[in-house]
Amino acid sequence: MKKKLILQTIICILFVSVGVYAQKTDATINSTLSGTVIDEKTKEPLIGASISIKGTTHGVITDSNGEFYFRTGQKLPYILIINYIGYESKQFVASKSTITVELRSSSKELNEVVVVGYGTQERKNLIGSVSKINPNEVNSIPVGSIDAQLQGKVSGVQISSPTGVPGESVNVRVRGATSINADNDPLYVVDGVFINSNSLQSISTGGKSTSPIADINPNDIQSIEVLKDAEATALYGSRGANGVVLITTKRGNYEQAPQINFSASYGQAKAAKLWDLTTGPQHAQLVNEWWVNTGKDTPSLNRTFANRPFRPVSEGGRGLPEEQQTYDRLSEAFRTATLQNYDIALTGGTKSTKYYIGGGFTSQEAILKPINFTRASFKVNLDQRVSDKLTIGVNNLFTRTYRNQARAGDGPQGGLLQAALHTPTYLSPYENGVLVGRAGFDNLTLLLQNYDVNSTSLRYIGNLYFEAELLPNLKLRSSWGADYNNYNESEYWNTFLLLGAQGGLATSSITQYTTLLNEQTLTYRKRFDNGHSFGFVVGNTLQSDQLNRTYAEGRGFANNSFKIISSAATTTSTQNWSKSNLASFFAKADYNINGKYLFNASLRADGSSRFGADRKWGYFPSVGAAWRLKQEEFLKNVDLVTDLKLKASYGIVGNQNGIGNFAAQGLWTGGASYQGGAGTAPQQLANPDLRWEKTNQVNIGVDASFLAGRLGVEFNVYSKYTRDGLLQLALPSTTGFANYWSNAAEISNKGFELNITSTNINKGGLVWTTSFNIAQNINKIEKLATPLRYGSRDLILQKEGNPLYSFWVYKQLYVDPETGNVVYEDVNKDGKITTDDRQLVGSIWPKFFGGLTNTVTYKGFEISAFFAYQYGNKIYNHNKFFGEGGGARDAARIIFASNLARWQKPGDITDVPRPDGINVNNYRDGGSRWLEDGSFIRLRSLNIGYHLPKAIAKRIGAEAAKVFVNGTNLWLLTNYTGLDPESSASSDQNAQGIDLGTPPQPRSFQVGINLTF
Repeated sequence: MKKKLILQTIICILFVSVGVYAQKTDATINSTLSGTVIDEKTKEPLIGASISIKGTTHGVITDSNGEFYFRTGQKLPYILIINYIGYESKQFVASKSTITVELRSSSKELNEVVVVGYGTQERKNLIGSVSKINPNEVNSIPVGSIDAQLQGKVSGVQISSPTGVPGESVNVRVRGATSINADNDPLYVVDGVFINSNSLQSISTGGKSTSPIADINPNDIQSIEVLKDAEATALYGSRGANGVVLITTKRGNYEQAPQINFSASYGQAKAAKLWDLTTGPQHAQLVNEWWVNTGKDTPSLNRTFANRPFRPVSEGGRGLPEEQQTYDRLSEAFRTATLQNYDIALTGGTKSTKYYIGGGFTSQEAILKPINFTRASFKVNLDQRVSDKLTIGVNNLFTRTYRNQARAGDGPQGGLLQAALHTPTYLSPYENGVLVGRAGFDNLTLLLQNYDVNSTSLRYIGNLYFEAELLPNLKLRSSWGADYNNYNESEYWNTFLLLGAQGGLATSSITQYTTLLNEQTLTYRKRFDNGHSFGFVVGNTLQSDQLNRTYAEGRGFANNSFKIISSAATTTSTQNWSKSNLASFFAKADYNINGKYLFNASLRADGSSRFGADRKWGYFPSVGAAWRLKQEEFLKNVDLVTDLKLKASYGIVGNQNGIGNFAAQGLWTGGASYQGGAGTAPQQLANPDLRWEKTNQVNIGVDASFLAGRLGVEFNVYSKYTRDGLLQLALPSTTGFANYWSNAAEISNKGFELNITSTNINKGGLVWTTSFNIAQNINKIEKLATPLRYGSRDLILQKEGNPLYSFWVYKQLYVDPETGNVVYEDVNKDGKITTDDRQLVGSIWPKFFGGLTNTVTYKGFEISAFFAYQYGNKIYNHNKFFGEGGGARDAARIIFASNLARWQKPGDITDVPRPDGINVNNYRDGGSRWLEDGSFIRLRSLNIGYHLPKAIAKRIGAEAAKVFVNGTNLWLLTNYTGLDPESSASSDQNAQGIDLGTPPQPRSFQVGINLTF
């Protein structure tokens, strides 16, 4: 109730403030204008057309009836500029208060403005590979961060959500992965500020980590551009190897009357399915079989049917199998989660000022108790024209993100799913009437009642800029930006839980991460009378990143009422500080000949403090060219072809992220004790030759549009090759060091991207559009002297000649029908199954992946269905390994119901061996039986919306209103026998694709409303 009252109060204050402001600006209104925009041929209204007054940035959009309305300080007559996707832009002189405008069908996409590095371009003039996403298409998906919402929307960008926990990290790979130890995440740029996308989490949650991108409110975002090839990313050379995600937030318009937009949604989420476990009687029966089988194999164990564990109590047993109870812990751990989201924004402007003020609150419970995610955000963007030649502005984003951050990954102690899933169903949670843990796991009820792990992130992202016109066509822009994150974590484990069994355990970690940025750019653009145009941009960037972390731990408390570390009997603490600087200089020039031949070239120089003294600077050039064949005489009059462009580019980009800030330097530590006192000791071996990781990329593409823009095709093929891969190499222990940073790997990525958009129907007010994308990326380790092992049980092996993230397993051939024992492939033919027989079988890389969206609008109704898919990747079902241990697990583990398909007698054909505790091959960890096909097709979202008639909207005091229903993850087609084919227990980029102790992505339903005042 308190939260609801606070929210209502804030909304009321904003409404009152806006009303006061609106009253103050009413005196500047000199005219009103209403009108309708319709199709020239069908005379049907066009919904969502944009109308602006020429010479100003005052703009509106048409409603569900194709109608629009202006209140403006301009006096009639004035010129309107009308734009609508799929139609020709039109200028119309408005001389009376009510008008009707007709638009002719065309290809609006060609003139669409796309944000690129340090500027904008019309799509028809693009040479690089750039994808633009409208956040309105995805921001209703209830996940913590915008990157998770983009899955399947961008060709060539593979995004997977490895957990159903909101606000946790998401795997984003733009055209594959280029590094083993360095960072493979793209660079995120918010309104020109390079932001930190690496988790600041230090407290363990079973291998999982939080996402800093979740601090950004998706409702504040105007557009998202993903830069993929070297031509597009080279101006961001220091991290361009992994792609660049440009996020532009919303702004107001000059001479726009104040406008309020309010949206609210409420919904619920739950797991589509849970694991199918054996009942208590079934578990007991399997234990008995295991007991007898091991006795047959090894008579000295004296295990017979007569002394089996589950026999009558009168005979000294635990009772017969059919007498055992079944305890459902999964239903206790999972819940129907509540989802809430509220956003309000004020936009507007005067002749010299424009503004955007937005506030948002999001609350998302996870389907796994007691995890939850809440975010409160406040956004202020302000632009001020000081004169005709000078503009200054600020962008400010403030967020507070809170997480109840439970352990939802690997590890038995404190693990929620381990306590729920890995405890046999026949075991009672009570012993002598007291709740107790079992089999090395916490008692689930006690764990849920006493869980206390949380984090709070306070974040500011913003910049201050000025832009001055020095000469005609020449502009100078200077900006000062910052990304500051205060990340506060704490946990307390009392004596009821395993981690706190010895008097309690408390930890606290406070991390401060600060990025400071200063940029200057000088931009020139000139159009000549002969149809040629020329432009260039030169600039420099100074960036500083600093991390401060203080970590403290306390053990042994007087009782469970004391939780502060200062109350502990024993305390320890550590403190870390790290800093890096980056200086960059860049230039780019482009030349356009009659809109037919396009050329550009760029160069960026980055100097990083992380590398050796003579290796600090990296140089990243790119060149590109395009030929718009449609402008040639032989295609100009071909109506079928709206546009046709061939393009090619080459460039080099770099990577330095993911290594230590002092990776090249020899380091000493002062934390070494010597005879009871403080001492110093070597900590890191120097490598003065450490240098930039560099990726060369070639891109060749075709952009085509047909049938007056109703069919669009974009196709790209690319080849990326990474040299001087940053890697930690092991050293002999005799050196006194475990490893050192080096440039010791080479990796290639090759693939294609195909994106098709079509307007299938546009008649009688019915519009049906389709967007489809498919991509392939082939990854290969070209050079790696020594194989590297990662993941639980070394299931991931990085080896030269194979893809990154390949699975290293024992290949199960079959279960012998006569003996019931597993038969593995004996690779070295020595008659034994050892680690020498493990082999690489598949990887996490799909053969194809992409998405499909269908949108249908009719009058005020709209329906959109979005599918995401991937095919050909592998996933290791480690949950199933532990759950198919047969009776050998007894009281130590659960048993999945799939065990019931076990071999029982000679002649049985199955892939599940007999329960056996002697023949380790039958349940050998790393067996390929648990390596499964991870292909899937997922109905990612289904949206149904209705724009209320204007008359109804006015009854509630609004200019426009829309109600909607949204469903997420409503359908999943997959052969994977686990819960979710995207699940992964770890956030480590080298340990993906191993499913253990991870809640699935939930199925959710939401209802909501959008109002415009």
